[in-house]
Amino acid sequence: MAQENRPTVSLVVPCYNEEPMLPLFYKEAARVLDSMASLPEPATGEIILVDDGSKDNTCKVMRELSAADSRVHYISFSRNFGKEAGMLAGLREAQGEYIVLLDADLQHPPAMIPEMLADIRTGEYDCIGTLRTRKGDAPLRTFFARNFYKVMSKLTNIEMIDGAGDFRMMTRQYVEACISLNERNRFSKGIFPWVGFKTKWIKFENVERAAGITKWSFWGLFLYSLDGITAFSSKLLAVASILGFLFFLGSIGLIIFIIIHRLIVGTSNFEGWASLICVVLFCSGIQLLATGILGQYLAKAYTEVKQRPHYIIKEQK
Repeated sequence: MAQENRPTVSLVVPCYNEEPMLPLFYKEAARVLDSMASLPEPATGEIILVDDGSKDNTCKVMRELSAADSRVHYISFSRNFGKEAGMLAGLREAQGEYIVLLDADLQHPPAMIPEMLADIRTGEYDCIGTLRTRKGDAPLRTFFARNFYKVMSKLTNIEMIDGAGDFRMMTRQYVEACISLNERNRFSKGIFPWVGFKTKWIKFENVERAAGITKWSFWGLFLYSLDGITAFSSKLLAVASILGFLFFLGSIGLIIFIIIHRLIVGTSNFEGWASLICVVLFCSGIQLLATGILGQYLAKAYTEVKQRPHYIIKEQK
């Protein structure tokens, strides 16, 4: 697309099984884009829908929307590659001066886009990020989410702000920096702060999905967070080494204690299969934990070495 024909704003929308939501999302997004034409500084827009190997008729709906509105473009993967791949594909294809990442479930309100555009046009910020309130979330999920951001900040030395999500507006320079990081194990919540630049945060209240069901389970979020930690920090390897050293010191101390106790008392109260089995199982558990941590990093290195593409496109318009 030529520079002079470049849209002002590109909406990048990863989708997975969003057949019932897409018409609702398009209606709201189109309304917002139409309203931006009447701003004091008019703006144009495009919508890039990325079908991440959906099992329903998501791609069919995308085709219909694209045929009816030239501002709508779509990419359809050959299978499900994950949300990170969907975001990367959309960011690579986006032609806008400013790029917005948001979900199709309307939990990221498109109505906030004009406000974000006004803030980023001042030139003071490179990114307008959003902080989602956790009102209505399950207490256990809120607890783990908040502590995840704290742990990530300490392990990676990158400021991870509680409530910061993917919903954000970015400048072209910011997006180019993000997609220049070409690792296979992508974790955007870490990539966004890692590249730097200046970000303004605005808050919004989360809302319920208008249709469909969430694609993120507690277990899925846990695995995603584990990927993030191993992708952005090697400190877990240091933790495993420290644990091994502490248990080594502990075993030496216990041996010395038993010898002294035997010399003074004459008998030992530490004999028995139960205590021995407990010690063996405990130490074996620590060894397996350390081996598992090492395995996570080896798996990441294995994936990077293969240099497979992040995704394969089956259809695009």
